Formats: sequence, structure tokens, C-alpha cells
Amino acid sequence: MSFHEVRFPANLSIGSTGGPERRTEIVTLSNGFEERNSPWAHSRRRYDAGLGVRSLDDLTEVIAFFEARHGQLYGFRWKDWTDFKSCRPSARIDMFDQKLGIGDGGRTVFSLVKSYSSAGNIYTRPIVKPVGASVIVAVGGKPVSAGSGFVLDDTRGEMTFLEAPAEGAIITAGFEYDVPVRFDTDRITTSLAGFAAGEIPSIPIMEVRV
Repeated sequence: MSFHEVRFPANLSIGSTGGPERRTEIVTLSNGFEERNSPWAHSRRRYDAGLGVRSLDDLTEVIAFFEARHGQLYGFRWKDWTDFKSCRPSARIDMFDQKLGIGDGGRTVFSLVKSYSSAGNIYTRPIVKPVGASVIVAVGGKPVSAGSGFVLDDTRGEMTFLEAPAEGAIITAGFEYDVPVRFDTDRITTSLAGFAAGEIPSIPIMEVRV
């Protein structure tokens, strides 16, 4: 897949709108009951970056970014300011935020995930674009250092431990992350007169699987 490991300007994404999208297939039966099914195991996020553009300089920066990605051709990183940490937005990242797995004495590769829970139901989201310097890890409750204890692939969200965690040891982590996205259009339409009048261009962004 064509992907550039560069983040959309975070100061421009802070004013955007968007969030997760699900796809549900609903069949209404003759008795009025419904059968519901989802072909997607994971949600997909959509955003509109246009609301973050507040000046002509901002618009120029977005257009330069758009041109460098060749429109929809190349994916990129996006900071979702409403959901970018392993903990609540108001909390500080902790190495015990998310449980990644349990050691078996042989497995060395673990993927970053974030769990969302409500009323006993849990959805586990793969985190494939972590912010490398933010990742802190613990094995069996003890901190493990990046480099000497594990190596992080921040383009895939995978950690490789230099020594396999012992059997029964719980692996946990805290981190920030980006969303892998692409532009959902090959055209940005705007005008100087419209922008001066307060007209905001629509710049749709869509999450991609990587």
C-alpha cells in the first residue's frame, strides 16, 4: 500500500469534525423482527479537515500537503484530537493503560491495541500507527525500556521483545497514536472571495486499512 509516514499538520486537524463509522446490514423479517449483521470487524473513521482551516495561510498549507500526497494516492497519519491516547484525553499515559497479551515463554511479538468497553461489552481496536517516543511498556508489572528490552515498529504497531516474556507475565503498555488515513477526494475547491466571506472548504479524510 502507498503510505507516507508523515502527519497531517496537527494544528489544522484540531478543529476538524469526524469519528468512527460502522456498517450494519439490516434485514426486516415478515413478522417485523430484524436480523442485524456487520461485515466489518473494525470501525472506520471519517473526518473533515476543512473546519480546521482558519486563514489563507492554513489553506495554502493544506493544499501543499494535498499535492504532496497526490490527492487520494498516498495515505498519511492523522491526529484525532478526541481519541489519540491509550487513556482518557484528560489523563496521563501510564504503562498499565492497555493489556496487550500474556507471555508464554516463547512469543516475542505483540501488537498494540486499545480496548473500548461499555456495559460488559468490549471492542479491541488495533493500533497500527503509534507515536514511537510515547510508548511505555511493562512486563509482569515491571517497566521495560525501548531499545534494550524491546524494539517498536511504529509503522505497524508491533513490539518485538529481545527476550520472550515469561509464561504468565502480563504485557501492558501506554501510548499515543495516529490514525492511518487518505484524502477522500481528488479535488479541493475554494475561492478567494468565498474564503474571505467565511466559506469553509470541505476536505474529506477517510481511515484506511494498513
